[in-house]
Amino acid sequence: MKTDKHLYRKNFSLIIVFLVLISVTFVIALFVSYNLNAKYVENEFASKKIDVLEQTIKPYNDLFQSKIPEITSYQGFLDSASASRYADVVFTDYPFVKIILFYDARIGNQRKSAVNINNLGISVKALYRFLPKDGEVSGLRILNSDEVDFKQMALKLSRYIAFSDTTRSSTQDEIYRTFYDVKPGKISYSNILRREDVKTFREMEKQGNPSSFYKQNMMTFLLDPYLLMVKNIHKELYQSVSIQPVVYDPLDNQNGDLVTEVSLPGAFSDYKLFFRSARGYLTAEINKRFAPIGALVLLIYCFLVLIGWLIYRNLDVNLKMFKLQYDFINNFTHEFKTPVSVIKIAGSNLSGDSELSERQRKQYGRILNEEADKLNELMNKLLSFTQLENKSIHIKREAIDVKEFANRYIETFKIKYPDFKIVLKINDVKTFYTDPVLLGSVFQNLIENAYKYSHPNKKELAINIGHEKRNIIFSFADKGIGIQKGELSNIFKKFYRIENKYNQNGSVGLGLAFCKELVNFMDGEIIVNSKVNEGSEFIVTLPYEN
Repeated sequence: MKTDKHLYRKNFSLIIVFLVLISVTFVIALFVSYNLNAKYVENEFASKKIDVLEQTIKPYNDLFQSKIPEITSYQGFLDSASASRYADVVFTDYPFVKIILFYDARIGNQRKSAVNINNLGISVKALYRFLPKDGEVSGLRILNSDEVDFKQMALKLSRYIAFSDTTRSSTQDEIYRTFYDVKPGKISYSNILRREDVKTFREMEKQGNPSSFYKQNMMTFLLDPYLLMVKNIHKELYQSVSIQPVVYDPLDNQNGDLVTEVSLPGAFSDYKLFFRSARGYLTAEINKRFAPIGALVLLIYCFLVLIGWLIYRNLDVNLKMFKLQYDFINNFTHEFKTPVSVIKIAGSNLSGDSELSERQRKQYGRILNEEADKLNELMNKLLSFTQLENKSIHIKREAIDVKEFANRYIETFKIKYPDFKIVLKINDVKTFYTDPVLLGSVFQNLIENAYKYSHPNKKELAINIGHEKRNIIFSFADKGIGIQKGELSNIFKKFYRIENKYNQNGSVGLGLAFCKELVNFMDGEIIVNSKVNEGSEFIVTLPYEN
């Protein structure tokens, strides 16, 4: 009876399908995740420019919202000296401010004024220009100047005085429209008037007193956008960030670089931040971000492959166990069948009606004893194997004469197999402390194997016993059929049988497995060297204790 070679085929096919499925899923997951990651990086390239813009214009916003409004705190009493100190701080903290014009103005009933509305005039007493020079402030009073900026601011003030609602505070929008004047490259600012000041100016208009006036300060800040410090906080996305005019359009983008831009606000509205990155630069960032994603996907894939391998190994073990159990039952049946059949025949003859001679009764009795011994030996071997595996027996050490011990087994096998030639050689070993029963089982099984797996005309065995360092070595070398290289790792497995013409009957695959368990139990090891059609050598190494 042969086992089905295609057993578990469907299960193995499912595993293959499972591995193919997860492999395809793995490739798709890598492809999709890479493309999504690339798309995400490209979207960031288009959107993260706002972060760079905010960080770049942060000093400008601070100047516009915090530093410039400090002028109001002087309430019009800035002079050239205090204006110079103020300009020094501005040039130090805001390098993009290149020139500051300081107007020392007056508001009152003046005849010669830049702006004169309803008998209220606004004029310039003095104009100063401040420049940064060698880490200091250079100030210069200007006698003749273009007062266009001043006139525009003065006109806004006159209208504010004339039409503002003094019953409430001015809104931020009203303040911005009146006291600020933002143009490309410059910001003009005058100190914010209080409601009491507006009321005072309106009284002056009614009284028409030409000698009354109040001081008013105004400054114009001339800005250079190229002196803004570009803060590229996303260097992983933008290879270069520059400040360019709004009309700037790159002409050398033949390499297909990615570009984007964003306009600067306020006084820098004629300029923009221009972003450029080569394709390879962004590809490097995409790969960098994809690496942990790919590693995670690979880890999941390896985990699934491991699960598939464990399932495969489990099925493979089950298949092998099934085959071992099948072989064991099949071989055990053959082992029992012959002696049982012989016993049945002998018993039938003994219980038959025909008269038997004395010689026939003795022959049948001998046959019954021999076959019963075979059954008993087989059962004892299986029982002993089980006891060894469960560690339920103990080693009973005693001194044995090595030569006498070996010769006893050799003589037994010579009587049993007259054609068996056994040669014994002992080197420097006389007495050995061990369990004689366990060691005897090793001898019996290895000698039996040597005879069984030898050619009919070449039943030879050489037993060598020697002492090496702290071990005793037993070598059993035959000139038998040998063992194929691929079978060497399996011959010590329980119920495993090599398929050949010498092993069709009379073996359940326990002999060598039993020997290995015995040797391991005695804290030793057993190895085999073999060549097909040249023979095998089993080497047993046991600890030598005096």
